[in-house]
Amino acid sequence: MASVAVQASLMLNTGEVVDLKSTLTEGTEGELQTSTDYAVSAVSIGQFADGKTITQILQPPTAPNGCSYAYIDRRGEILMVIPVAVAGVQNEAMPPCRTFTLQAGDTIRVMASTAASRLFSYNAITNQGVHSIFTGIPSGAANASLTHIKSGQGLGQSLTGQTIVAHFATSIDGAKLDSAGGVYLLNDKGLPVGGVCADNPSKLQTQKSMMGGAGIFLNFVARVTTNA
Repeated sequence: MASVAVQASLMLNTGEVVDLKSTLTEGTEGELQTSTDYAVSAVSIGQFADGKTITQILQPPTAPNGCSYAYIDRRGEILMVIPVAVAGVQNEAMPPCRTFTLQAGDTIRVMASTAASRLFSYNAITNQGVHSIFTGIPSGAANASLTHIKSGQGLGQSLTGQTIVAHFATSIDGAKLDSAGGVYLLNDKGLPVGGVCADNPSKLQTQKSMMGGAGIFLNFVARVTTNA
């Protein structure tokens, strides 16, 4: 796997712009830190902006071949999911997916992808403010059930009793995706009760959707179906 430059730019409530740039290995999750172009040293976002708030995502995390997902980590848990993009394929600035005060120890984690990576990433936000990322790798004409990147649990085990109010997904599979062009949320009878189309970051900057959410209960599954 190649080492590539991953970049992002965030605006804070103080009016400061945080320029972030790190060299990460494709296919391996890593930390995106502040750029030394505008700071003395590369440090974590929590150390750089302790006590401050992110108000705008001027540039989402980008890499030459794209990113599958990104998020802010706090003490080993996902605090906020972050939309991603391919370098040069960006739309416009966007608000963050939640408002919170940064703390020392908070980090930005990014999964930079290879051009051929079929890793499917599903990002979900619930009515209780829980942010989650579920991933899986489709292969051939088959179904793939996505699992949480932290716990390895499925959708129902992770979010039972909560309602997904916003979500987005990324995939390069395009026409290979038979599950509504993205991911279906299946109930305990195996029937779709929600879903969202997947954005291909090489063609479109990822944007969250507030449509297609659902109440989640035990044995619910995030299912991706591909035809090849």
